[in-house]
Amino acid sequence: MRFRVLGAVEITVNGVALTGAAPRHRAVLGYLLLHAGQVLSAERITDAMWGAHPPDTARSQIHAAITAIRRVLRQAGAAELLQTRGAAGYVLSPGAGQLDLTEFTDSVALGQADVAMDPREAVRTLRAALALWQGEAFADVSADYVTSARIRLHEKRLGAMERLFELELALGRHEEILDELVANAAAEPLRERLHAHLVLALYRSGRQADALGAARAFRVALADGQGLDPGRTFVALEQAVLQDDPGLSLPPMLPVTPAESRAAGIPAEPVGADIRRPVDVSPHGGNTIELHRAETPSLGSHRPDFLPYDIPDFAGRADELDQLIGRGPGDGPLVNIVVLDGMAGIGKTTLAIHTAHRLGDRCPDGRLFIDLQGRTPGGHPVEPGAALEILLRQLGVPAERIPMPDAERGALWRAELAARAVVVVLDNAVDADQIRPLLPGASPSLLLITSRRRLVDLDGARSISLDPLPAGDAVVLFGRIVGARADAEPVAVLDVLQLCGFLPLAVRIAAARLHHRPRWSVEYLADRLRDERRRLAELATADRGVAAAFTLSYEQLTPAKQRMFRLLGLHPGRDVEPHAAAALADISVYEAEDHLEDLLDAHMLAQHEAGRYTFHDLLREFAHGTATIAEDTDARRAATARLFEHYLYHARAAVDLLFPYGADQRPELPQPARAITGFPDETAAARWLDAERENLVAAAATAARCTWPMRVSDVATTLRPYLDANSRHSDAVILHGAALQASRRVGDRTGEARALTDLGWTAWRRGDYGDAEALSRQAAELCRATGIAYEEARAYNTLGNVAARRRDFASARELFGRALELTHAAGNRVGEAHVLGNLGDVLDHCGEPEAAADHLSMALALHRELGNRRGEALVLDHIGLLHRRDGRTGPAFDHHRRAAELYAELGDHHDRAAAINGLGETARAAGDPLRALTEHTAALRLAEEHGNRSEQARAEEGLARTHHALGDTVRARHHARRALAGWRALHVPDAEDVREFLDGLD
Repeated sequence: MRFRVLGAVEITVNGVALTGAAPRHRAVLGYLLLHAGQVLSAERITDAMWGAHPPDTARSQIHAAITAIRRVLRQAGAAELLQTRGAAGYVLSPGAGQLDLTEFTDSVALGQADVAMDPREAVRTLRAALALWQGEAFADVSADYVTSARIRLHEKRLGAMERLFELELALGRHEEILDELVANAAAEPLRERLHAHLVLALYRSGRQADALGAARAFRVALADGQGLDPGRTFVALEQAVLQDDPGLSLPPMLPVTPAESRAAGIPAEPVGADIRRPVDVSPHGGNTIELHRAETPSLGSHRPDFLPYDIPDFAGRADELDQLIGRGPGDGPLVNIVVLDGMAGIGKTTLAIHTAHRLGDRCPDGRLFIDLQGRTPGGHPVEPGAALEILLRQLGVPAERIPMPDAERGALWRAELAARAVVVVLDNAVDADQIRPLLPGASPSLLLITSRRRLVDLDGARSISLDPLPAGDAVVLFGRIVGARADAEPVAVLDVLQLCGFLPLAVRIAAARLHHRPRWSVEYLADRLRDERRRLAELATADRGVAAAFTLSYEQLTPAKQRMFRLLGLHPGRDVEPHAAAALADISVYEAEDHLEDLLDAHMLAQHEAGRYTFHDLLREFAHGTATIAEDTDARRAATARLFEHYLYHARAAVDLLFPYGADQRPELPQPARAITGFPDETAAARWLDAERENLVAAAATAARCTWPMRVSDVATTLRPYLDANSRHSDAVILHGAALQASRRVGDRTGEARALTDLGWTAWRRGDYGDAEALSRQAAELCRATGIAYEEARAYNTLGNVAARRRDFASARELFGRALELTHAAGNRVGEAHVLGNLGDVLDHCGEPEAAADHLSMALALHRELGNRRGEALVLDHIGLLHRRDGRTGPAFDHHRRAAELYAELGDHHDRAAAINGLGETARAAGDPLRALTEHTAALRLAEEHGNRSEQARAEEGLARTHHALGDTVRARHHARRALAGWRALHVPDAEDVREFLDGLD
């Protein structure tokens, strides 16, 4: 049996691949084999498969893959090779000779180690290792880890191949390997070592012209692909071929590797030294060609300083300065390369210059500065070669010593810095390619790089991404510029800073405008900035402005990313994820995610939560303004309509999954224009709704005004059960208000009636009983006129609840009876169950406990049949009250407790407060005042946290009566007064009961 990853990932027995593993299973198998013998946790495997954005089903998919792999291994009688260790840790341990990757790695190491003893054996070993490759590594699987693993293994393969060709050339087999070299060099056009082997093999085969042609072709490819010239070794070889140097006709000795040096006992050379064995030009030694390190001239006492002015009002950035400088001389060595990145106006250059000035003692050999013009108005990015010339001149290198080829300039730059400690500010970098040629070799120097883009592919650098200033730092900065006026209006100062988004550039410009206008107050400046239409115009001076800085960043984007950026400015919510962005731009999710990630790297977007993207407030305004200019009205409307459709249809899918018992009463929707991604389970649906709630409400409010008013009612109806169950009553008021506005605008009387009904019910839930009655009566009249029995029943149900709350039980009984008739007429079984429960509670107050019990039993059975657990909890609470009024405290406890448990399982803490108050009242009735105190205190806390005004007053009253029973009149009076205020605010008769109780205490 063998395991393979150098090609397709598979398990073979006697050369025949075993079946039974899907591509995802093979991806997990490949990762286990990549780390053979190591225990891997499920979390680590999940990260390897999906990176930062695993699906909700990631753990179950990993378990399924492990099961499938074990099944395949069982076919070969080797199930024991895959074992579970600890808590969900897995280890796959192939035996000797069973894994091609291990065999390849071991063989390459053996082949390289044998080079000094027996080159022929080394050749055989390396050829055997390379023969293990059957194509691209991990060829048939896709996972997050594959790309980087594939690159690393490909690099190892190329290294082994280059070593093999070196050995073959050393053995005089240039003609035998020529075809292989031609093919591999064509596949790797930028691989210098491989092309050097090809040039040498062609020359030794008597093809000098072809060798020079191959060298020129490599030069062109390297210049076109990377903007670089070949290294010195290649140049020396090319010159030797051109001069027909007789030394090339015989096999050269091989480059000395660090491993060979150690094996031979040669002392290690300093990092950056270019050491080579001499090339023998005769069978018995003789003349040699040697390459030596360039000598570095000393600058003596010259200490160049090219840093710009360090502004005296610098403020904040203490954490970043600690990372860059440390708190004292004993903090350890500096990191050699630091990238400060962030959005336009965030203060990158200011921080870099300030840091460089502070580092004068630690970098005694000079302070250099260059603006690379990555984002300079009217400028073009400085080419690396030109930047090297500027930096070398700043170091004091004479012009005549600066070579022309960029590669040689880079070598001289590294040599100059080898023994010097300088601080270099490379400001305004455009990308990593511009920076790489400027990096030092082994040097104690520090490079501070600033860029508006994250230089994620600049290896060996530490990145510090700058955020807007903390409020305290922004206040200090504003005060240092403005002076005493800032101290006189501290609240207005915070308003100005908030309107500036705490962006340093915006803060500086606002403060400078105020400083030069002595008749302005801080509040007057804040009022000017509150006008969104002119805010960016206010944040500008004659030579700089926030909008101008944003424009430069925007212009550096590709057209596709510019379009995505400005369309995101039309999004009405606080953040966006890739599916919504894809709908907005009418592109695929994969394209959208690429655009969002690139905008994130360019600091045109921010990210506070994985997978979700948001704007800085000022950038949002800039994006919206840009969209207004660049996109015509039809394009803007089409984009926002696509976004609204995305939210509506996904919300419907999520709500139907979470509240299936009401799905048949929700209006049907037309076929969507774009495919809808469903949700695998209730957890995923709830998570999506929680994440998108604010966006859904904001999108509906926007659509009601301008975009898609005819569908706003559908959104409100869809989200009604979710918002109500999660006590999101403020959101419900906004949403149903938008639905009412939109329905009236388009003349949709059905939508208007539905919105009035929803607003009435929401007012009831908020404790606004007057509004609940008025809105529900309007709704009932409109529903009766339009024949909408379902909504009319809901309106009467709300009216019945209001009447019961006011202790008008006769009216409540009549209203609930009317609602029950309408639910039967509409076939609304969910509504029927709710009305039965409410009617049962009222019948008990009307002195009909048996009828009450019958209605409550029917309601409970119907809720359970429909799967409505919230309705079940509500009825259980009603039954608990029925038992307590009848003096049966034991059953009352059981029903209130079960109701509280159900509400807790559902996460409905708003209504859970009612069940816990029921437990408190039952405990008091049972003569257990200490438990009553505990339960009412818990109910009060929940009611306060979740805005349940009636249960707050009820809990306060319960605490007052319980403390009175315990003889604590002071506490009883305190809670009674709070209860009285609460009941009076609700305008219900309970207030009179508490007033009489207070009178009795007095």
